[in-house]
Amino acid sequence: MLRYAIIFLVIAVIAAVLGFGGIAGAAAGIAEIIFYIFLVLFVIGLIAHFMRRA
Repeated sequence: MLRYAIIFLVIAVIAAVLGFGGIAGAAAGIAEIIFYIFLVLFVIGLIAHFMRRA
């Protein structure tokens, strides 16, 4: 999932450099949403891992 966030971020940067503001904004928004979902799932996974160990 982190891979997809990075891919959308790269797409946003390339689109911004080429002057496609709408596409860059949309890709950056998607990358941000995917990144936050990744963070939430990562924290849940860490908590589950430490609960199993204890």
